Amino acid sequence: MNMNAVGHFKTITKHKVKVGQLCFRLGLYKQGLLHDMSKYMPVEFMTGVKYYRGTYSPNSAERNEKGYSLAWLHHKGHNMHHWEFWVDFGSQGIITARMPYRYVLEMFCDRVAASMVYQGDNYNDHHPLAYYEEKCHYYYLHPETKALLEYLLHYLNRRGLDETIAMIKTHHDYEDYQLTIEKRD
Repeated sequence: MNMNAVGHFKTITKHKVKVGQLCFRLGLYKQGLLHDMSKYMPVEFMTGVKYYRGTYSPNSAERNEKGYSLAWLHHKGHNMHHWEFWVDFGSQGIITARMPYRYVLEMFCDRVAASMVYQGDNYNDHHPLAYYEEKCHYYYLHPETKALLEYLLHYLNRRGLDETIAMIKTHHDYEDYQLTIEKRD
């Protein structure tokens, strides 16, 4: 059996399980179960096998080689927890849509889980914020979505995962998350 296939399968499954555990802690059961199922579809999985290295995204490797990643285009178009799903183009240029609260929470879980998987034993609650800050200069996020994601990542950095999850659970029903952010410390 191809070792890249085994390694890629193990990595994406470990990540999926970790995101599922975090989503379950927030009461996002359906999202926890269905998270990243598209990674097992041929267009994404075969790219993962071809470019698997175990230390960074195969989609980034494909993008570096081809100038784009067909796997990523498929992935972000099938997974609403990615900010790229919520970007559109109009006569004014790039338009960002405000992400529903539950998908911002799943995006938060996704970032935490990815840091846990890629950092392994070196993981700490600063890693998701550091990764975000390294990459955010090219993100196109709706201002309210950006404010909530940054709030959650900074809260995690200051207070840790358990306290962040407890805080989110006490505000879990807020769809109008701009008000939620203003009410918190």
